[in-house]
Amino acid sequence: MVKIEDFSVESWMDKYENDAKYNIAETCCASISIDQLRELSEDKQSNSFDTSKPLTYGAIRGSNVLRSNLARLYSAKSTAALPAENILTTPGAIQANYLCAYALVGPGDHVICHYPTYQSLYEVPKQLGAEVDFWRAKPENEWIPDIQDLNGLIKPNTKLIIINNPNNPTGAVLRKSLLTQLVELAAEHDITILGDEVYRPIFHSITPIDPEFPPSLLSMGYKKTIVTGSMSKAYAMAGLRVGWVASRDPEIIEKIAQARHYTTISVSQLDEQIAAFALHQNTVHSLLARNIQLAKTNLQLLERFIIKNDDVCEWVKPLAGTTTFVKFHREGSPVDSVDFCRRLMEKTGVLFVPGSECFGDEFKGYVRIGFVNHTDVIKEGLDKVTQFLRKELDNVQLAS
Repeated sequence: MVKIEDFSVESWMDKYENDAKYNIAETCCASISIDQLRELSEDKQSNSFDTSKPLTYGAIRGSNVLRSNLARLYSAKSTAALPAENILTTPGAIQANYLCAYALVGPGDHVICHYPTYQSLYEVPKQLGAEVDFWRAKPENEWIPDIQDLNGLIKPNTKLIIINNPNNPTGAVLRKSLLTQLVELAAEHDITILGDEVYRPIFHSITPIDPEFPPSLLSMGYKKTIVTGSMSKAYAMAGLRVGWVASRDPEIIEKIAQARHYTTISVSQLDEQIAAFALHQNTVHSLLARNIQLAKTNLQLLERFIIKNDDVCEWVKPLAGTTTFVKFHREGSPVDSVDFCRRLMEKTGVLFVPGSECFGDEFKGYVRIGFVNHTDVIKEGLDKVTQFLRKELDNVQLAS
């Protein structure tokens, strides 16, 4: 029997999110409706989906129009165009990541994973029999891991290096120079790199004119790279359940396509039609502008909250994505993040995610905050947290 560890962050969300009054744990940009999506489009007369089409399985590897729109986005800032056939659609990025591990690693293989990160990125390779080591990022280095540490982790059987860029939960980014070093190191050892880039388009605190702005792995010139993405986080449509895998290596795509046959015949036609509409050049720029502006506005509220409560909390300000990792303490001692989050939920209806429960025992006092929900939810929720800190923090247990 496969040993399946509890997926802590998803279990926590499953338990609490439907009862939260202020969900400040959500990692998606504030979700939009199809009607709102159409309003954002420059072509408001176009149908977002065709209801006259028979509901067959559709295109097995993904609709041509959706994959073409994705290929255009990945090719925009690259010297070489990405062929649409080098993209496979999946039911969300979580399955895209699963399929990459399922197709590429197994017993006897070694995997290195950027850490902290979303649990499935390292747990799935473990379930498949691979040995996994963490490439650790630390707050004292602004949550940026060291390339020499990565070099020291590589073994003769290292098959895959996994990164999450921008990072969940910290909001940090691996910058261009570090990505260049990563690619050079992987190429030297002939190791495939998997980049979970689901938060990639949401750059709220670093701009493309910055010389260290991180490009997509697909534009770094190394063939043995894979990236995954989805409509959930940056594009505010988690309910579509549309994700994708992309690589410049056709052999990698074929391996993943074969693995995909065992899990997914196809992705819903209706979901893919709406995703294609959202990613069309008439719509995607307005959609991303809406979400990036929401991130910028809400990050200002969060920064004011941190400054107001700097006697009991600290952070490394995020550069991108929708999340940040905040450490709460009492007289310098970290709080028990699980007790903190439970009491906060009970007293105020504000939902945070406890870092020590959901990202690793070593993250004592840390909570993950998702700050790109609707602005009124963030503002009112953070006000409730400030009141909680003033009245209830002394009752919160300290981390053991």
